[in-house]
Amino acid sequence: MINFLDITKETCPMTFVKVKLQLAKMEKGQTLEVILNEGEPLNNVPASCEEQGYKVLSTEAVGDGKHRLMIEK
Repeated sequence: MINFLDITKETCPMTFVKVKLQLAKMEKGQTLEVILNEGEPLNNVPASCEEQGYKVLSTEAVGDGKHRLMIEK
């Protein structure tokens, strides 16, 4: 099951807070698809996820300065 979260309207540090809250609701092994803006969110969210023990599966640009981040809990 893939969960989805759009944090393009959020600013740091709320970007990672929203991601962490969503991951907390999920079962181990599930995947979270996050849409986020380039810049600070793109730099900080994947790094913070890895620091918390989550696995960043991929990051790809989707256009208009937005990126898709895939995280496994």
